[in-house]
Amino acid sequence: MKEKLTVIKVGGKIVEEEASLIKLLNDFADVEGYKVLVHGGGRSATKIAAQLGIESQMVNGRRITDADTLKVVTMVYGGLVNKNIVAGLQARGVNALGLTGADMDVIRSVKRPVKEVDYGYVGDVKKVETDCLSTLLQAGIVPIMAPLTHDGEGNILNTNADTIAGETAKALATKFDVTLVYCFEKKGVLRDENDDDSVIAHITPEEFKQYVDEGVIQGGMIPKLENSFEAINAGVSEVVITSSNDVAAMQGTHIRK
Repeated sequence: MKEKLTVIKVGGKIVEEEASLIKLLNDFADVEGYKVLVHGGGRSATKIAAQLGIESQMVNGRRITDADTLKVVTMVYGGLVNKNIVAGLQARGVNALGLTGADMDVIRSVKRPVKEVDYGYVGDVKKVETDCLSTLLQAGIVPIMAPLTHDGEGNILNTNADTIAGETAKALATKFDVTLVYCFEKKGVLRDENDDDSVIAHITPEEFKQYVDEGVIQGGMIPKLENSFEAINAGVSEVVITSSNDVAAMQGTHIRK
């Protein structure tokens, strides 16, 4: 029987504001068993880039990562944001270790090919090294993963945190009983975007298609749910989409096989 592992992805807004960060650190410290945290940090990157006179360019919510922007996101994601989380967890008795994909060759990516948009130094995940992560976990070390990977040729690549969480969960599902948790501002997937309490408790693939056709589910929630069903099909036991305030209770929208 596989041991339980929880992979939690939190957005940058949650880890960049003091009050929400403190609550997240407390809740994450209370999560039992093996666990991994994947974080964003986009607002901090935008703010520090502006202070350095570097303009941030976004297309469809994705950051265009030129050479100067790559330096900023590497400093902010792999340094400032990551180490604040690690230090906060150490203070709560969690033996955390901050990682980018380049550390121990944990996540290798390929630079996104240019199609309609040239995203620059952005990576699409190619492989997650599960042996290293498993060794860390079984030694009582909790990986805190920044949204950065590498291509094996000396280049750091900016990589979507949702993707890192999903690919890490899928890869580790060969060794653990994995629950993947996506945290964001809402309590879950909502029937009515104006009613925060209209959470859809469970969604099947058939219901997902119906909700999309009806316009109930739209925008950025569509790829999040597509990633969730892909994770389930790849062996992840459960995906939970919830608010960062509900991490401890694991309330929200649940997706199972």
